[in-house]
Amino acid sequence: MDDITPEERDDQQLLILKLLPNLISILALCSGLTAIRFAVTGYISLAVFLIALAAALDGLDGRLARMLKSESAIGAELDSLCDFVNFGVVPGLVLYLWGLRTEVNMGWIAVLVYAVCCMLRLARFNVGSRKAEPAERTVFIGVPSPAGAMLVLLPIYLSHVTAFHLPALAVAAWMVGIGALMISRVRTPSLKRVTIAASLAPFALVGAVAVIAALITYPWVTLLALSLVYLGAILSLAIGLTGRKVT
Repeated sequence: MDDITPEERDDQQLLILKLLPNLISILALCSGLTAIRFAVTGYISLAVFLIALAAALDGLDGRLARMLKSESAIGAELDSLCDFVNFGVVPGLVLYLWGLRTEVNMGWIAVLVYAVCCMLRLARFNVGSRKAEPAERTVFIGVPSPAGAMLVLLPIYLSHVTAFHLPALAVAAWMVGIGALMISRVRTPSLKRVTIAASLAPFALVGAVAVIAALITYPWVTLLALSLVYLGAILSLAIGLTGRKVT
């Protein structure tokens, strides 16, 4: 029987190292909020890179928590709250400041719709994680919020690669469409359960290094290419599932 009182439990020692995942979540939040600052002052490119940094940190904190065995309910809530700000609020505001000022009303409605869709996506994921839904173990149901944030910024990538600036109404429609994908029941790829043969591991590492090098050298082209590849993967997965149902 546990005779430790709540006060004594609070006084127990905690390894500083086990706070690292929560620190990474907070750094991701700071990165996302700083993206708003730079977007307001006109540095849209830097804002996009800070959102990408927040997405990279988001992919790191959970894995680090599992490695350190420091998973906690507070950490899970902190991660979810940071995700909503970084991938629901910040990308919408960045896009609004970048290309929706000519359509103030429609642009702001699109921002609100996208943010609400991200909130609903995160809420559904949190509930599904507690229930351990089988579908979420192999694929995601709907586009995850970090991927949604990177997809919704595609008009900015396109403008840097091709110098073609989408009309404001098209950007607003794109935001609403990505929001709809996040709350949809569409199956999307998940890298959590992807396995490869041990003999191919060196090639996978070289490929990862090549992608990182491309992101550093040709960021806009690489971000645009990765977004299109991801959209293609969603489409191919949907076609594959449709084919199974038909047969």
